[in-house]
Amino acid sequence: MKTKIAPSILSADFSKMGEQIEMISNADFIHCDVMDGRFVPNLTFGMKMIKDIKKTTNIPLDVHLMIEEPENYIEEFIKSGADYLTFHIEATKKIDHCLDLIHLHNIKGGLAISPDTPIYTVESHLNKCDIIVVMSVYPGFGGQKFIPASLEKITALKKMITDKNFNTLIEVDGGVTFDNAKNIMDAGADILVAGNTVFGNKKPKNAIKTLQN
Repeated sequence: MKTKIAPSILSADFSKMGEQIEMISNADFIHCDVMDGRFVPNLTFGMKMIKDIKKTTNIPLDVHLMIEEPENYIEEFIKSGADYLTFHIEATKKIDHCLDLIHLHNIKGGLAISPDTPIYTVESHLNKCDIIVVMSVYPGFGGQKFIPASLEKITALKKMITDKNFNTLIEVDGGVTFDNAKNIMDAGADILVAGNTVFGNKKPKNAIKTLQN
């Protein structure tokens, strides 16, 4: 199966957003990191950016909420144009409520887990997850190096999903490069988020093709 690639728009030049999106027109998803300055020590963008991106492309928007109390914002992000919506298991006590809310609006959704969060924490929620985002760097900033221990985590999660006979996708977010992409896929990833590897390349479409193969 061809690797699915989700370029992280956080690495794009926001002053040329329309052009930047055109440069990744062969991507499978556009990954949108929403940060609130509370759950992570950084601020990015909100609903308006999602709406504006949605106007310019038919590529599915993969919106990753790195925010406290996501239950207060899920419906607004869905209305703004999210096709996939994930939130951090560490950011709310209303996990099942959030997952049910996402599916109530007939879009795909799931959980994200930070590097220090054990895989077993998602096990009881897998039946409601279309996707699990495994953070392979600490959330908050782009350009970090891949944490090698993430490979074992991905493998363990893949076994858990397979053993339960679920179709949950594994998305790996952080430090993905040409050098480690194959190892990440071999560990069990279905989708790779790539920011600098794509947007830092003079030919982003070629970078996506290279990662896909």
